[in-house]
Amino acid sequence: MSILSENMRYLRGQQKYSQQKIADNLLITRGRYAKYEDGSSEPPIEILIRLSKYYRISIDLLVGLDLSKYSLEKMMKLPDNRTILPIMVDEKGENKIEIIPEKAQMGYLQGYSDPEYIEKLQTISLPFLRNGKFRAFPASGDSMPPFKDGTFIVGKYVENVSDLKKDKTYIFITQNEGVVYKRFEKKTSKSITVSSDNPLYKPYDIKLSELVEIWEYACSINTAEFETETLDMMTVKEMFLSLKKEIDLIKKR
Repeated sequence: MSILSENMRYLRGQQKYSQQKIADNLLITRGRYAKYEDGSSEPPIEILIRLSKYYRISIDLLVGLDLSKYSLEKMMKLPDNRTILPIMVDEKGENKIEIIPEKAQMGYLQGYSDPEYIEKLQTISLPFLRNGKFRAFPASGDSMPPFKDGTFIVGKYVENVSDLKKDKTYIFITQNEGVVYKRFEKKTSKSITVSSDNPLYKPYDIKLSELVEIWEYACSINTAEFETETLDMMTVKEMFLSLKKEIDLIKKR
């Protein structure tokens, strides 16, 4: 039997309904429903949509996750019909924060909605981060100041793009760029405008259709100690960037 057929049998058992009762709700015959439940036939997309609406469970979970192993009541339903696992806690009751390692950033785009992928990630707990779902992403490149390579940026999950606040920083997961740390500027009906704190990079638009996830900056974890030489170089760089910004302003006059 497929995962889908197992889930259909499990969900029907939770409601203690007969096959005829479920078939009537799906507007199909009992015989047709029975073939889907025993795995001898695969339902077409229109039946999957009806199943999803009837049980109020997204299609990706119906066909890809053994629902008998998870508590449906504790799962979080997202606006775009995706789901993430419930907030997990350790033995002390603290939130488990999944850590996305540098080498797994691209894999995250394929696995962000896969519970088994998320469960395999290493986790930490920070007692001062509560009331939300948090995840840690690695900073990389010079478009993420003041964070240097090796720093992990911890973000709080944002369910709706309308919750974004102007001038606040966020981790945006996009289909084209992957993981980016940017400052939110504005939103239109089709896109959002974001900018880097590094003035060498100009603001740009991200299409709403390309957004996968949004995480609001909560805190950062630096894994390397600042050295005096490094600090001096940062000061020089800041002076250079400030000078360039002033030159750009002069050119616009």
